[in-house]
Amino acid sequence: MANETTATSLDDLFPTIIAQAMFTAEEQSIMRGLVKNFDIGSTAGTTIQVPKYSQPSAAALTDGTDMAATEVTTSSVSIAVGEHGVRADLTDMAVRGSGNAASDIGTVLGSAVATKLDTDLIGLFDGFSTSLGATTTELSVDYVAQAVATLRNAKVHGQLVGVFNPLQLYAMINSLTAAGVNPNAGDMQNQAMREGFVARIHGVNIFSSANVAVDGSGDSKGAIFAVDALGLAMKRDIDIEPERNASLRAWELNATAVYGVGELDDTYGVEMYFDAGI
Repeated sequence: MANETTATSLDDLFPTIIAQAMFTAEEQSIMRGLVKNFDIGSTAGTTIQVPKYSQPSAAALTDGTDMAATEVTTSSVSIAVGEHGVRADLTDMAVRGSGNAASDIGTVLGSAVATKLDTDLIGLFDGFSTSLGATTTELSVDYVAQAVATLRNAKVHGQLVGVFNPLQLYAMINSLTAAGVNPNAGDMQNQAMREGFVARIHGVNIFSSANVAVDGSGDSKGAIFAVDALGLAMKRDIDIEPERNASLRAWELNATAVYGVGELDDTYGVEMYFDAGI
């Protein structure tokens, strides 16, 4: 029959589905570009050990006198990877219909994986020992400055970023004429970062993400942190395996990714607990 959906017709659609899913998974994740990434696809095992070194102190030297050895101690942070997945069914009728079913289903699957990855990394914000704010307290430019001062005083170097729920940012956005605010987004890595960028405040690139949950009291836990605060270990990026379900007259598209997340350095981040109401 001319309209019969066969393995051959899926072969025609499959490259588009997986390409769109991979593109969407990368483009719709804000957090992926804000943390330290480890590609462990070629590394055996499902756990990585990220080494941490103590910071020795230099001292003044005396001419002709040998330097004394300074002990550098090491520790490590473990990140275990696991499977994360989502399934969508592509029916024969959808394939026969109008529009681009392959691209649409690829977008849906990629978006689901991106959301899961971002949610897992955002969930680590609550683990930062240093916290600013309180329930019903509005986020302000001054609190951003406090977080920056806290991190810089802890000798945290490099670019700082902040990720907040959009409702947390509402009051502060209305006062972005304050000193220290720069609306220039600069060079952002992907679509999610470009669309989620709010402003550069006291040197912090501020991003908005609905994946930062609002709790039952109407508050959210965002964070300001450096890239080395959190880690993402990617064992295998998004992949899709099809399976034919004849009785459903559909292809089951099983999208999975294998990764793990973890806190690398507690002193490199500040939890920002503020009101998320308008």
